[in-house]
Amino acid sequence: MALLGKINRGLLILLVLVAFALLYNKTRLQTLPKYSVLKKDEAKMEKEMDTDIPVVICASEERIGASMATINSVYSNSRASVFFYIVTLRDAIKKIRVYIEKTKLRKIRYKILEFNPMVLKGKVNPDSSRPELLHPLNFVRFYLPLLAIENHERIVYLDDDVIVQGDIQELYDIKLNAGHAAAFASDCDLPATHEMVRSVGMQTTYMGFLDYRKEEVRELGINPSDCSFNPGVFVADVSEWKKQKITKQLEKWMAKNVRENLYSSAVAGGVATPPMLIVFHDKYTTIDPLWHVRHLGWSPDTHYPRSFLKEAHLLHWNGHFKPWDYPCIHLDLWEKWFIPDPTGTFTLVRPKD
Repeated sequence: MALLGKINRGLLILLVLVAFALLYNKTRLQTLPKYSVLKKDEAKMEKEMDTDIPVVICASEERIGASMATINSVYSNSRASVFFYIVTLRDAIKKIRVYIEKTKLRKIRYKILEFNPMVLKGKVNPDSSRPELLHPLNFVRFYLPLLAIENHERIVYLDDDVIVQGDIQELYDIKLNAGHAAAFASDCDLPATHEMVRSVGMQTTYMGFLDYRKEEVRELGINPSDCSFNPGVFVADVSEWKKQKITKQLEKWMAKNVRENLYSSAVAGGVATPPMLIVFHDKYTTIDPLWHVRHLGWSPDTHYPRSFLKEAHLLHWNGHFKPWDYPCIHLDLWEKWFIPDPTGTFTLVRPKD
């Protein structure tokens, strides 16, 4: 009987092992196809990401309509595959999603990213001639590689007061010089604008952004008459940005300004441009001037020649006078791409007839 019991226990164990083997094979047959499909989808997604043009744009709650106009102009004028990274603060996330899904923009490919303003604690001096420039999203450009962005080699950054009239592929494909982490447009590279710039007192040199009365500024060795650049439109090389620790360098100068007020009281105002001017001095590639025609927001009375604006690939209403407000110049070129807010919250300011 003892022997029989051992045989029965052996048979039972054998049956259990056979059952597990059959279950394993069945499960393996079911899961292998799913696994292979998943890998195929991931490979497809990675391939698509490699061919995408990543465009980063900020969308504040009070200027959502402006950001949507920029996105619409990029999407409508590009034959390439564009992926939009829309950076905002928590309160505006739902509103942005509604704006996109309830309008023609539902066709775009995008991802909404929340920016944590706490990263700016102790780094921004509240003294500014233009308080709107202290908005946390104005500093997103400093933190591009730290955003939850897929593995892109390059990123195109655009301000929300920009309209793109050309194919963004052309800007994205610019050849950056060796060792350069970004490409900007020099403020001295548009002869057609020089007369207008002088007439409205626009600053185009470092003298207009840095306080040269401060010893630390003078020790930089930057000629005050060197041409400045506008960081509202640029192409960034992510790897080079990380390699040179650009974000850390920018934060260093932000902190210095809080302590020593190196640029907040400068003629040109603003607190986001000066750190970039310092960090990227003589270390950036210049983009085609027609890819950043700016100063459209500096005067409601001075106009560009229409023929010149027609040739421009990108228009920038930097300055006080924005195209969704009034007064402002060349409103028709902006309104062409404006999409009304489906909730009616964002409205244009226009004179009454």
